Amino acid sequence: MAAAESPSAALRRRDLCSRGIRLAGKMRADVVDLLDAYVEQQGLDASASVAAMEGVPLAAVERWDEQTGTQRLLENLAAYRAFRALLAQMLEEQREQLGEADAGLGRALAAVLLQVSAFAYHLEELLRLESRGIPGEEEEDGPPPPPRLSLFEQKLRGLGVLRELAQWAVRSVRDLRQLAKPSPATGTAPGLAESP
Repeated sequence: MAAAESPSAALRRRDLCSRGIRLAGKMRADVVDLLDAYVEQQGLDASASVAAMEGVPLAAVERWDEQTGTQRLLENLAAYRAFRALLAQMLEEQREQLGEADAGLGRALAAVLLQVSAFAYHLEELLRLESRGIPGEEEEDGPPPPPRLSLFEQKLRGLGVLRELAQWAVRSVRDLRQLAKPSPATGTAPGLAESP
């Protein structure tokens, strides 16, 4: 069982969690705006149903309350690394499809991609604070990109990616709030000390 963390480490963790919550909230708002613009630009129905697609991390989790802090951070990091790759692919496809015809959508996609990258880095900082090894990039980016999709399939995948990213931002806020709570018994965040 891990020893209680020092007050300065606890304060740093709470500070990182608070900043992460703000980053995730801003990212979610920007993703929702981007989603509206994407649906309109791509000529999609906002209520279109998109099946789970390979390579797109799902925010839903069973037994969320049973996860340790480290599990939460690692799952978040893996998801945001996958979203970084997916958004980069979407941005490339967007440029191929439209060129400079809709630079606004491309800029919005690029801005969200930067936010996702920054958030992944922020999660790495939290993992470093917990003295956990950070998985290598190559291990966490998932399988190679899927085979070339038709234009319509690309549009639907993009819709699915943005919807799921918005959900992940909500989950990340929940995870970080949980991590920021001090444990009454030990003074550490719940779940950060692994069970014996």
